[in-house]
Amino acid sequence: MRSSEALTLDQVVDTARYPLPDIASARGQAVVSRARRDLATLGCTVLPDFIRPALRDVLRQECSAIAPRAHHDVETVNVYNIAVDSELPDGHPGRRTFERGNAFVARDRIPADALISRLYSDTVFRDFVARCFELPELHELADPLSGLVLNVVAPGMEHPWHFDTNEFTVSMLTQQAQAGGVFEYCPNIRTARDENFDDVRDVVDGRGERLTRRLPLQPGDLQLFKGRYSLHRVSPVRGEVARHSAIFAYSERPGVIGSVERTRQLFGRVLPEHLAAEGRAVRGDRLLD
Repeated sequence: MRSSEALTLDQVVDTARYPLPDIASARGQAVVSRARRDLATLGCTVLPDFIRPALRDVLRQECSAIAPRAHHDVETVNVYNIAVDSELPDGHPGRRTFERGNAFVARDRIPADALISRLYSDTVFRDFVARCFELPELHELADPLSGLVLNVVAPGMEHPWHFDTNEFTVSMLTQQAQAGGVFEYCPNIRTARDENFDDVRDVVDGRGERLTRRLPLQPGDLQLFKGRYSLHRVSPVRGEVARHSAIFAYSERPGVIGSVERTRQLFGRVLPEHLAAEGRAVRGDRLLD
């Protein structure tokens, strides 16, 4: 196949293995139960070959074609994505800084007929994701830039250790790096009530091998992840091939739009929707980031 035009969900997803249209069936419930079990114990689950293998080249080609539209920026950051000059005590893991050199293609620069766009907007897929996270429903972000993005990590760059602002993340590798670019994470290293600064400091200082897992992801694998409580990173990309991954952003409530500051960091621009929504964000916990 050379194009994703007019493909149905059954043609895109291996529904024999992942029966999304019949998720209430015994096979469907088994898939959901396994995902829930992994998320509860490890904070992460991977559904291999979620996209039919025959479409891997289409997936890679489509995302490679839009990757040059990414906004590139190299920033000095810490694991909490707070200002690096914040007043923190000696030994605090937030004092450790990294260079983040990844880039994002915004949703308004991803064609509506691309495989990742079709999957993101599919209501059956969204219901499946909600079930896996044990949520009653999920909504597409109202944000015109950050609902669906393509993450690009170029050779020589990395996405260093960090926590997510959202409690859950849905992503799909679309192109492997030639070398490096491995997803590494520390399952449930903190909770909503305990930052666990000691273990976080061990990881960012290079002493956290005992706490770290590595995922051998393949293009077309679907990854569901609780990144608010699990420290994670993409290791430095080596060789001549960039790492590409699609990030599907959903929310438990409708109408969610990103902050002006964070949107400008990620995409180099903001739209009137971001300015109008500024100051309306609600936090669900009191964690540092």
